[in-house]
Amino acid sequence: MKKKYFIASTALLLTAGFVYAQANDAKNDMKNEAKSASKQSKAEPHMQKVLDALATLGPKPLETLTPEEARKQPTPADAVKKVLESQGKSTDPEPGVSVKDMTIPGPVGEIPIHIYTPQGKGPFPVMLYYHGGGFVIADTKTYDASPRALAKGAQAIMVAVDYHLAPEHKFPAAPNDAYAAYTWVLEHATEINGDPKRVAVGGESAGGNLAAVVSLMARDKQAPLPVHQLLIYPVVNNGFNTPSYQENAEAKPLNKAMMHWFFKHYSSKEEDSENPYALPMKAVTLKGLPSATVIGAEIDPLRSEGKSYADRLKKDGVKVTYKEYTGVTHEFFGMGAVVPKAKAAEKLAADALKKAFSSVR
Repeated sequence: MKKKYFIASTALLLTAGFVYAQANDAKNDMKNEAKSASKQSKAEPHMQKVLDALATLGPKPLETLTPEEARKQPTPADAVKKVLESQGKSTDPEPGVSVKDMTIPGPVGEIPIHIYTPQGKGPFPVMLYYHGGGFVIADTKTYDASPRALAKGAQAIMVAVDYHLAPEHKFPAAPNDAYAAYTWVLEHATEINGDPKRVAVGGESAGGNLAAVVSLMARDKQAPLPVHQLLIYPVVNNGFNTPSYQENAEAKPLNKAMMHWFFKHYSSKEEDSENPYALPMKAVTLKGLPSATVIGAEIDPLRSEGKSYADRLKKDGVKVTYKEYTGVTHEFFGMGAVVPKAKAAEKLAADALKKAFSSVR
């Protein structure tokens, strides 16, 4: 009964609301454009190599494409491979982690999951990993380097979730899938050599949103809480005139126009823009949520809202570690093979997970 009530209530759900915010912001865009160009920070040399490699792959402006076309565009992960090739290095996945693919039941159909297991005996702690892509593009394969690095660094199983994408499956399909996968892990962790008492959630960008939302859902439904939430430049709000949106309105590989495009496809209902399961910053309170690690990138439109969310978590009594990396862009996490600061961020995240897991008796 509770499950039916949850799905029905969340079905009252983001484009009209987001479109309203976009229209409200549009009058400021021309004024901010010149300011943005002068304010945007310069990428550090390793990051710049990736951006240059991405440019040679000829990506088209995402906001001019259909979702189907956008899903065929070259990705930052493709650019990393190009940099590795130019350096004469292997592009093979990082060793020391095995991957098993399977499907689990979900609210709107089967959900593909990918189980990344480090070497060792176990049972291992587990983290649900949610990939980025603005709820519209990409999948676990695109972000493969991130769950691999985290599985190895944290000595934990990563259960990476290929949630249903918009616009074919608009909000609340993605958060409902994300929560279904979380409850599946709680119930079946032992079957994958995991420990059901040590389960965390985490993700990048849209995936960071889903990790935050799953934490909210678990709290609201009085279900077992994740032991930690790893939020890597998460989407948590729809304010398009923050300092980081102004500074990085034309940034690569994520900019303001792309975020408008993502939101347009994610939802079609005005009330969604005030729903905390769409935008966690809209929650009345963040009290009672699990500890969090929030990672930001300097050259990223989402930087300001990620910092604001970390500050609000802290204000509401949640233990938070926030770290912003300078000279790097959105999507830098997972680029540890070519960007030293990404390697440092991966270690920070893995260490935070190990600490959280070790605190559970």
